[in-house]
Amino acid sequence: MTSPLKEIQAPIAAEMRDFETKFRSFMRTKVLLLDKIMTYIVKRKGKQMRPMFVFLSAGTSGNGKIEEASFRGAALIELLHTATLVHDDVVDDADYRRGFFSVNALWKNKIAVLVGDYLLSRGLLLSVDHGDFDLLKIVSQAVREMSEGELLQIEKARNLDITEEVYYDIIGKKTASLIASCCGVGAASAGASPEAVDKMRLFGEKVGMAFQIKDDLFDYGTDEIGKPVGIDIKERKMTLPLIYALNKASWLEKRRITYIVRNQSHKAGKVQEVISFVKASGGLEYATEVMERYYQEAMDLLSGFPETTYKKSLKQLVQYTIERTK
Repeated sequence: MTSPLKEIQAPIAAEMRDFETKFRSFMRTKVLLLDKIMTYIVKRKGKQMRPMFVFLSAGTSGNGKIEEASFRGAALIELLHTATLVHDDVVDDADYRRGFFSVNALWKNKIAVLVGDYLLSRGLLLSVDHGDFDLLKIVSQAVREMSEGELLQIEKARNLDITEEVYYDIIGKKTASLIASCCGVGAASAGASPEAVDKMRLFGEKVGMAFQIKDDLFDYGTDEIGKPVGIDIKERKMTLPLIYALNKASWLEKRRITYIVRNQSHKAGKVQEVISFVKASGGLEYATEVMERYYQEAMDLLSGFPETTYKKSLKQLVQYTIERTK
């Protein structure tokens, strides 16, 4: 049986195959230890959603052809994003990422930091060597926003008093900026007009917002999707369902739930208490409505582009990310 992703990939199947080879060549190095780590990183790649967004956006907004610049754009995003993940694992002292040992768990922090720096420099040089300054600008802005979003979340998490507005700012920077850059890079690499690049970038931003809210909702479900249920509460992350529920609660109830999240989130029973509180407050329904609004806004932006197999697959890819159950 064909998987949904295989079907979605159909118009760019050849490009996705070629990308694997090209990406490995972009990461090649004569330093044996580094090459061994690069091989490990390539082997543990996930669903490759980011390159898919780049290629499908290029096909949708350009002249219907996927150029060599699109491969470099996709590789640039993967290199810079992987650099941030390697550094994140060091910061979080994480031993695993998506079921695999993290680089710092296998080779220690010092090496992991240097590997992140190497990946960052490879991405920068890949763009500079080919004069892809427009692509470099889009991706560099995303990396800056991701760092700002992470720091903003750390700053706000201390008092657990995040407003909806601040929450949107955090996820816009942390999550949506990356998908926005994938779509913007795809359009720019295919020679689309500045207006089309902006439109495609905004489309990706709306998709990213919907994607993150979907991820928030999984924290309250029964299906595990690479993260255990209640993990956001255990990590004291303020998600949209919880923010909404706290805003609706009485002062006393708000104080009680905030106390649990801050001081008792290591207890399974207490986490379940917070989950029940959010469900009873209509937090899940509200977050679902907001997610669907972002999804519709993304679809409206996409409707302005010509009907092609690329556009059809891009729509399906967005549906897949929003409707996924794992």
